[in-house]
Amino acid sequence: MWKIIKTEAEYHKALKRLDEIFDCKKGDPNFDEAELLVLLLEKYEMETEPSFRNPDPIEVIKYKMETTELRNKDLIDIIGSKSKVSEVLNKKRRLTLEMIRKISKSLHIPAEMLINDYELVQ
Repeated sequence: MWKIIKTEAEYHKALKRLDEIFDCKKGDPNFDEAELLVLLLEKYEMETEPSFRNPDPIEVIKYKMETTELRNKDLIDIIGSKSKVSEVLNKKRRLTLEMIRKISKSLHIPAEMLINDYELVQ
């Protein structure tokens, strides 16, 4: 049974187990365990790694898209038009408060992770 990760040894043990079951699909007996391990590992990383404390909001969105197999077009209902989605993901347009609220609710990303400042690309 897994518990909150508090040491580096526990972290590496959880990483090793996740590596073993990472490719399981929904419905697989190991799927719930893999999801739990991801959450526990992320929590540990957020608490121990300074770079995880203030993540780039766009990178957080991209990571969530990658892990949930979302494509840019899946964000149109959340962010707006296809061009807005592209501009946001390419850091040519800032996230608005309304976008942050919708992304947080739809993608289950804590709003705190989406409000950090980031550099726009010219």
